[in-house]
Amino acid sequence: MSSSKRYIRVMLGKGSVFADICYKQSFIGANFGIQQDLKNDLPEDWREFNKKFIPIFLESRPDKSKVAAGLACGALWTICKGLSDGDIVLCPKGDGTYLVGEIIGDYIYKPSAELPHTRSVRWYPEVISRSSLSQEFRNSSGSIGTTCDVTKYSSEIESLILGKTPAVIHSSDPTIEDPSVFAMEKHLEDFLVKNWFQTELGKKYNIFEEDGEIIGQQYQTDTGPIDILALSKDGKELLVVELKKGRVSDFVVGQIQRYMGYVKEELAENGQTVKGIIIALEDDLKIKRALSVANNIEFYRYKVLFSLVKS
Repeated sequence: MSSSKRYIRVMLGKGSVFADICYKQSFIGANFGIQQDLKNDLPEDWREFNKKFIPIFLESRPDKSKVAAGLACGALWTICKGLSDGDIVLCPKGDGTYLVGEIIGDYIYKPSAELPHTRSVRWYPEVISRSSLSQEFRNSSGSIGTTCDVTKYSSEIESLILGKTPAVIHSSDPTIEDPSVFAMEKHLEDFLVKNWFQTELGKKYNIFEEDGEIIGQQYQTDTGPIDILALSKDGKELLVVELKKGRVSDFVVGQIQRYMGYVKEELAENGQTVKGIIIALEDDLKIKRALSVANNIEFYRYKVLFSLVKS
């Protein structure tokens, strides 16, 4: 297995509506309302692509936000340019399984197709059940968005393709100090998103949504995915939320600052400010010291409450 091979989860339309046709015709594709051949407009850096095509996207869809535009254009670049021959794609079928295939061709524009921006794929006969994924992989691959880089799970994916069941507990992130806390706090992220309006944060902020689907969870940036990206109800402040997830304190502070820098430079509209919040299970002196000189980042603790009620 080549060390440069990438593994990308690709959604084939909302609700995987195009998964069957893509499988039958051996391709993956995207649309996003950009009806032009991109062959000569695919720079090596996706940020250059976004800089050019976000205004084009917004011109045809003025009701969309820069957040939605950035997500769409970034995914389009990934499919058209970011994937190379030999890279592996995992595509949800919508039934709890993933199609798995290998990219075997360069970008092709098909102007009359529902998914005009395409790449040829050699699909494997095997499908992967979502239930067979490790919990960490399952959480990461479940993030909303057309594309999601899952290369860090390459060994697990290869094992599943070969029909081997990987260990249930899986963590390949060198920044994680405590895998058990990581697993619990990844569940906390999902719980927080589902119960957002019952929290203090939900009183002031809304998680970004697009067409009724949350796109502000695991929002992709050029330095990794933001756990939660939200917008104040008055539209004046963008909020970046990071859960510590058992990671090294200095890494978490640096990471949220990088995310906030990205949001400020790439997503914020005129007049919008950016705020950050780090959430952890326990008090963390290192984080508090670092945040004492960062007036736009706050620290929150969470409490786990559990009770039984006789029925």
